[in-house]
Amino acid sequence: MNIYNNKTILVTGGTGTFGQAYISSLVKNKSIKKIIIFSRDELKQSEMAQNFPKNKFPNLRFFIGDVRDLDRLKIAFNEVDYVVHAAALKQVPTVEYNPFEAIKTNIIGAQNIIDAAWLNKVKRVVALSTDKACSPLNFYGATKLCLEKLFVNSSAIKSKHTNFSVVRYGNVMGSRGSILDLIRKNRSKKFNLTDTRMTRFHIKIKAAIDMVNYTFQNLQGGEILIPKIPSIKIKDLVEFFYGRNNYNIIGIRSGEKIHEQLMTESESL
Repeated sequence: MNIYNNKTILVTGGTGTFGQAYISSLVKNKSIKKIIIFSRDELKQSEMAQNFPKNKFPNLRFFIGDVRDLDRLKIAFNEVDYVVHAAALKQVPTVEYNPFEAIKTNIIGAQNIIDAAWLNKVKRVVALSTDKACSPLNFYGATKLCLEKLFVNSSAIKSKHTNFSVVRYGNVMGSRGSILDLIRKNRSKKFNLTDTRMTRFHIKIKAAIDMVNYTFQNLQGGEILIPKIPSIKIKDLVEFFYGRNNYNIIGIRSGEKIHEQLMTESESL
């Protein structure tokens, strides 16, 4: 995409499922000036660096840091044009049990991204959100709703140099902790299903990347972009892999909905 030509792009949470796939697509564009992977996991960065050797990808940089650390972000954002904010604590049960930690990463971390972007005059910032931010029932969704509000309202407050936008979509198929990931790792003859009525929105990783690219190309600042994507019945997915009725019903976990939403009725107006 021409919009990336001669630009420096930084990805927070760059060693995650989305980050690795997105960076794999970016490195194909030889006109990009620099790509920075920003994350706190030293091991994942080391493993990722082996897949992207420096002699083949000289414009790739690895930057250890945490979105909770504003001073580190200020340094990392120096001379950066575009930022994709993908770093988050996202496992629903973990976030329910560790709410203060989720606030530090998902909410205060988002504010730090905004402040560092303003100070460094970053041109465009796109944050990844989730359908769980729509009428949130669990704490993870509530933190992502706060992120959305911060980003949307930041464009209204100070939009002279930096535009902020959000993409909101469902579960990325095959990402860590997703239903397909759990099915792949399950070694028992039966699968533990929470409820036979359970449905979830699913999006392929390529579609999520395309959506971020589209946002960078078209954002004006202050938008929440929401795709039209299919909702899958989890029972059908489990039966595809395990056979008909070959599952245990364990009941809905804390913070779970039977059906997620991508947009509320009030938002649709």
